[in-house]
Amino acid sequence: MTNLPIHPNPLVVSNEFSLRQHNTFGIAAIASHFAEVHSLVDLQSVRQHPQLMSMPRLILGGGSNLVLADRLDLLVLHMCLKGKQIVGSDADTVYVQAAAGESWHELVLWTLAQGIGGLENMALIPGTVGAAPVQNIGAYGLELKDVFHHLDAFDWDSGELVTLDKAACQFAYRDSIFKQAFKGRLTILQVTLALPRSWQPRLGYADVQRFLDQSGITTPAAQDICNAVIAIRQSKLPDPAQIGNAGSFFKNPVVSAAQRTSLLAQFPELVSYALDDGRYKLAAGWLIEKAGWKGRHLGRAGVYEKQALVLVNRGQATGADIRALATAIEQDVRALFQVSLEAEPVFAGTPQGM
Repeated sequence: MTNLPIHPNPLVVSNEFSLRQHNTFGIAAIASHFAEVHSLVDLQSVRQHPQLMSMPRLILGGGSNLVLADRLDLLVLHMCLKGKQIVGSDADTVYVQAAAGESWHELVLWTLAQGIGGLENMALIPGTVGAAPVQNIGAYGLELKDVFHHLDAFDWDSGELVTLDKAACQFAYRDSIFKQAFKGRLTILQVTLALPRSWQPRLGYADVQRFLDQSGITTPAAQDICNAVIAIRQSKLPDPAQIGNAGSFFKNPVVSAAQRTSLLAQFPELVSYALDDGRYKLAAGWLIEKAGWKGRHLGRAGVYEKQALVLVNRGQATGADIRALATAIEQDVRALFQVSLEAEPVFAGTPQGM
């Protein structure tokens, strides 16, 4: 535990606060109560305030993994803690620490600027450092758990600071203990990563290798892979500043070998990836496209024409609009493939259907 920011100013709570600029879907949600968190002291202030502690809470980072209701009758705590640094090293590893409010992508770029590789496959993933362990973010063959060392969090039950190592976080595919047993109990303050001194490229994805080949790069450096990942993501995913979205909306479903064999008999072009446990991960985007949803819309929400895995706000969409579209897609995919899709974003709010 080192260098948590100390913010001496008193916590300021705003009423009837617009969250339009705080979620990448651009949903015009209103929070009944909102406050920026700049330090551990701010969280302790909330815990010591009976009225604030009696409210349900939403911990908000970059708002890139949220579908918000029109109104949220709760206390939204926007994590604004800043700071990143190298905190140690040994023969094999460099340890990098970053506060919860730091941009994940900016952290990736910063480590590369320090000459430290290891995060480049997860470049341009939206959101903040504090949200990364909750979702166990990942892309192009790398997940957070692969570079994670420990994190420090605030325990709302005890009011104490706690430290969790990798085993305690119970990381799984887009999952962690923060979405399970510790949901709502712990708020992540800072994360420490263990990055390799002897860097080796991860080139397991055809898109990355294809970009490098087209660029004439035969011996890629970490920055080369970062550039490739950024270019690929920008070609497939809309900029939230232009089109409201939350990136990949559905998890890639995992099925048994027998179910995959059955599906291949019906759909020989099925896109799937073998897992170490003998099961297979299916490409959710392919399933959605095959079900006829790519480029379609339902009211004010739609499916991005370049990537079926991305749902978008076509203009003034509400959280209910996004959810209705997601439900329709799930139903059609289940009817065609007998496969269930699971949404990645959190649905937050109180109105009907949310």
